[in-house]
Amino acid sequence: MGARTAEIVRHTAETQIRVVLDLDGSGSSRLSTGIGFFDHMLDQVARHGMLDLTVEAKGDLHVDAHHTVEDVGIAFGQAVARAVGDKKGIRRYGHAYVPLDEALSRVVIDFSGRPGLHWHVAFTRAWIGTFDVDLAREFFQGFVNHAQLTLHVDNLRGENAHHQCETVFKAFARALRAAVEPDPRAAGAVPSTKGVL
Repeated sequence: MGARTAEIVRHTAETQIRVVLDLDGSGSSRLSTGIGFFDHMLDQVARHGMLDLTVEAKGDLHVDAHHTVEDVGIAFGQAVARAVGDKKGIRRYGHAYVPLDEALSRVVIDFSGRPGLHWHVAFTRAWIGTFDVDLAREFFQGFVNHAQLTLHVDNLRGENAHHQCETVFKAFARALRAAVEPDPRAAGAVPSTKGVL
């Protein structure tokens, strides 16, 4: 496999976003979204997904964080789709369970070519500091729509909303890492009986 990297620049009337991604990185990140908790979650994605990630985002935070978080999800999804390319030689599927104290989440990914988010996360409160928990779903919805994959997200238990959210992002990172990992037994083959994903 060659370099699996991508750079996406997305400018709208609401946001200006740049995402740089290396799927085969070392877990390093440079994050600047203006939303501290969101940067913390994106750092989990880089570190536990073993990918290098730069996100520079300027959005209409005077309105709220919705557009910024959703558009970062869109740009990140576009970057993953571009970096993974034709999907030849990847494992395609990935799953992970991640605990954090009392919280436990499971995330399952299929690089199916069909966007679908199945979200089962009942946060115990509406805000984590100044972060609206609804935005976690918006990030992943934007991501799956543009990465063209199926994503099942289940928070199986949890009492602390910060822990719930962090286990979701960490499990996502681990599942993503597993799904895009090169499969030495299927080098050059698309992991589908259809021959295309």
